[in-house]
Amino acid sequence: MQSSQPIYLGERIHLIDGFDMGWAERTGTYVIAEEELTLVETGPSPSVPYIKTGLAKLGFTPEQVKYIIVTHIHLDHAGGVGLFLKDCPNAKIVVHPKGARHLVNPSRLIAGARAVYHDDFDRLFDPIEAVPEERILIRGDGDTLKIGANCVLEFLDSPGHANHHFSIYDPVSRGMFTGDTAGVLYPQLKKDGIHLVLPSTSPNQFDPDAMLASLRRFEARKLNRIYFGHFGMSEQVDDVYRQIREWLPVFVAEGESTLAVGQTYADLSRKLLERVSEHLQSQGINDDHEVFGVLKLDLQVCAMGILDYLHKRG
Repeated sequence: MQSSQPIYLGERIHLIDGFDMGWAERTGTYVIAEEELTLVETGPSPSVPYIKTGLAKLGFTPEQVKYIIVTHIHLDHAGGVGLFLKDCPNAKIVVHPKGARHLVNPSRLIAGARAVYHDDFDRLFDPIEAVPEERILIRGDGDTLKIGANCVLEFLDSPGHANHHFSIYDPVSRGMFTGDTAGVLYPQLKKDGIHLVLPSTSPNQFDPDAMLASLRRFEARKLNRIYFGHFGMSEQVDDVYRQIREWLPVFVAEGESTLAVGQTYADLSRKLLERVSEHLQSQGINDDHEVFGVLKLDLQVCAMGILDYLHKRG
């Protein structure tokens, strides 16, 4: 098993790499070291051993975990929550009102993910364990959760990527845990001095207008930090907003042109990859850079979500 030291982000927050899909810096679990030890995201079930190892490296045990918050219930963010909960006897799962029932009965989540990932499903996500209803805390828009004497987290409904998505405002760091609503950060490019953020438009609830509305809510908070589900933290918050606003219409327009000539999601994912490749090449990044392994998969899933949105829109 790969392993890495938890990343200290300052402001009493650490990030544990879950090696989602076998990749470093793909999906992570945030550890907020308050009096009520709180985690944000678990990733899929194969990431659970990395969470336990990371907690041990930080000097914590699963028994100390009081809250596990999932921004939304897609399996790459919350698929491991039922499995991990078995080791956390004192923890509650905090979830959006529209997501709770799917943690209790994950059958539809499993069916949806199998439709996207096919033969890779078991390797990437198995097992998916149900969460006992009595272990769930529901938090809606404007609700709060006190985790320390000087820390009350606030939950903001943040659709766009998914309808069952909230984001979590941390007043201590003036940061927002945005899941996938504010896009995906590609830390593989950090060593090249490039700060790339792309929208996450996966099926089947992608809505560009809702995503932009959520972005405006984040902006109104005057954030210092954005904590991404994929992967890591950015303090360049204005640049995050700018990039999502620039790339989102590009993604949708490419989808419209693809549909107009009767092409498929494979054609759209190729077009999106070409657009992003051109952008990166203009900054000196060659096609053999490690980031393209992640980008190819992301843009395939993004293409599915864009075409699903456009079909529904009519």
